[in-house]
Amino acid sequence: MQEVMTIRIEREIKERLEKLAQATARSRSFLAAEAIRSYLDQQAWQIEQIAEGLVEAEAGKLVEHETVLKKWEAKVADSMDRKSRP
Repeated sequence: MQEVMTIRIEREIKERLEKLAQATARSRSFLAAEAIRSYLDQQAWQIEQIAEGLVEAEAGKLVEHETVLKKWEAKVADSMDRKSRP
């Protein structure tokens, strides 16, 4: 069941929402609800991942900084290598 909710938003956000509604032939209400749903899903995932990370850290399942740094540097080097290929 859908509920009615009133919110205050900045004029610029309202204008962007109206433009998107026109471009997609969707209602502002639909787009706002989708944006809120997406935000809530993302925040819930992030909180869940943080909680899992804390449990792992408390259990001593940590990765040394140098290990993470080496993996990151290798990933960056690989990315740069791919960009330089024709």
